[in-house]
Amino acid sequence: MGELFNIFLKSVFIENMVLAYFLGMCSFLAVSKSVKTAMGLGAAVVFVLTLTVPINWVINTYLLGPSGVFKTDLTFLRFILFIATIAASVQLVEMVVEKFSPALYSALGIFLPLITVNCAILGGALFMVAREYDFAEAATFGFGSGVGFALAIVVMAAIREKIRYSDVPAPLRGLGIAFILTGLIGMAFMSLMGINPANYMN
Repeated sequence: MGELFNIFLKSVFIENMVLAYFLGMCSFLAVSKSVKTAMGLGAAVVFVLTLTVPINWVINTYLLGPSGVFKTDLTFLRFILFIATIAASVQLVEMVVEKFSPALYSALGIFLPLITVNCAILGGALFMVAREYDFAEAATFGFGSGVGFALAIVVMAAIREKIRYSDVPAPLRGLGIAFILTGLIGMAFMSLMGINPANYMN
C-alpha cells in the first residue's frame, strides 16, 4: 500500500505529466481559459487515464509479450493497440458528456475528441511499460497522472481567470502570458523532483 501511495504522489506532484514532462500542452493551453471547462476536461482525462493504463497493461502483458497468449513477441503492435484502447475510451467519455452536459460538450469543442491523440494519455501507457509496473501500480499511476493533469489545468485556468483583470503588457496578452505562467508553475512543481515520498511515510 505504501508503494502505491508513493506512486500516486509522485505522479500527481513530482512527475506531473504537464508540468514536469510538458506532455499534453496543446489542450492544456487551449482549454485553461475557464475553470469550469478545465475541470470538465480534467475529469475526462482522469477517467481516460484511469481506464486505459491498466487495460493497456493487460494488453501488453497477456497479448503482446512473448509469454502472452500468442507465445510470440508482438510488441511492434503496442502503439496501434494502445491508441485503439485510448480512442475507444475517449469515444465513451464523449458520448457521456454530450448526453449529460451539452454545455460542457460545446465548451470543450474539438479538444474532447482530441484527448485520443493527447500525448499525455499515450505517455501514461508508455511510462507504465518502461517502468515495468504491475497491474495495481499501473492503475495507481494512471489515476495519479490523471489527477495531476486535472490539478495542473485547473490551477492554470484559475490564474488565467484572475489575470484577465490585471494590467498585462499588450505583447504578452493571450498565449504569451500563458507560456510564462506555465513555465513558472512548472518550475514550482519541478522543485519537488528530488523528494521521495517514501521517506516521509514512516
